[in-house]
Amino acid sequence: MMAWRNRMMAAMAALALAGCSQAAEQTAERETAPTASATTAANAHPLSGLEVVPVTVTTADGTAHTFRAELAASADEQRRGLMFRTEMGPDEGMLFPYAAPQVLSFWMHNTVLPLDLVFIDADRTIINIGAGEPYNETSITSDRPGIAVLELNAGRAAELGIAPGDRVDW
Repeated sequence: MMAWRNRMMAAMAALALAGCSQAAEQTAERETAPTASATTAANAHPLSGLEVVPVTVTTADGTAHTFRAELAASADEQRRGLMFRTEMGPDEGMLFPYAAPQVLSFWMHNTVLPLDLVFIDADRTIINIGAGEPYNETSITSDRPGIAVLELNAGRAAELGIAPGDRVDW
C-alpha cells in the first residue's frame, strides 16, 4: 500500500512539474513574440474595435488614394456598419466584403453620417457610387453583381476624382 501511495505521489509531482514547465514555456513565448490578438488589437479601430485595413483606389489617371478602412467581415458587423457613428476622418472608411458576387443593396437605417457607397466587382473595379443620405431607408444598389462596398464620407469620391471603372485593392 505504501509503495502504491509513493508511486501516486511521484506521478502527481511529475504532472505538476510538467504543467508548470508548459505554462512557463507559454509565458515565455507570449513575452517574446506578439500574439495574433496583440497584432489585431494594434490594428483595431478605437470606436468599433474592427480590424483596420488599407484600401487603395487608383483612379483612371493613375492617382492612388489610400483609406484606412474598418473591415466589416461578419454578418453582425455588416448589419451594424456605421450606424450611430457621428464622425469619420477624411481618409477613413468601412469595407464590406462578400464571398460571392451578388447585387448589393444598402440602406442608411440609423446611420447619422452622409456617405458615398462605392460598389466593387469581382475584378476589383468600381461598378457605381451611390449617395447615402442619413436615416434614409430606401435601398441603394449596385448596378451589377459585386463583391464589396467601400463606404466613405459623402462627396469624398467626387472630391478625389474616384469614379466607376477605377481599381480598388485591399
